[in-house]
Amino acid sequence: MHERQLMMTTKSIMAVAVLAALISTSASAQMIIYPAKGQSAQQQQKDEAECYTWAKGQTGYDPAQATQPVAPPPPPQQSTGGERAQGAVRGALGGAAIGAIAGDTGKGAAIGAVGGTMVGGARQRKKQEANDQASAQYQQQVAQQQQNAAQQQQNFQRAYAACFEGRGYTVK
Repeated sequence: MHERQLMMTTKSIMAVAVLAALISTSASAQMIIYPAKGQSAQQQQKDEAECYTWAKGQTGYDPAQATQPVAPPPPPQQSTGGERAQGAVRGALGGAAIGAIAGDTGKGAAIGAVGGTMVGGARQRKKQEANDQASAQYQQQVAQQQQNAAQQQQNFQRAYAACFEGRGYTVK
């Protein structure tokens, strides 16, 4: 149980680190626009507004309205633990009943407990696999949302820069 919690904590920390990297990348990706043909400050302001509107129309993305992607809530985890003990008890009860019929209740209970423990272990592994799969799908959804948001912002910045370059500015 402790190992699973450690793994979930590690995955959460990794997701936060990826999100932080995306945020810092977009913040550092600010463009520098130089009026290469001697455009006035007033003309540059006008061009900024027009290029912003044009880039927004071309990409369908508005950085002023953009929000950080919100990941869906993590999937509910099936509780694991105790399946082997429960299986042993069930097996022992069933084995005792069969052993009573065969004439040796103790031996039947022991055999049933061993079999029940194995079945309980299989159930526990199956639940853990389902939890791991759900967690992996969740992490994949989060990463996909973050990637989509970064791609939209990059497309907007490319369109914005193209507009400025078309108007005689140098963009870096």
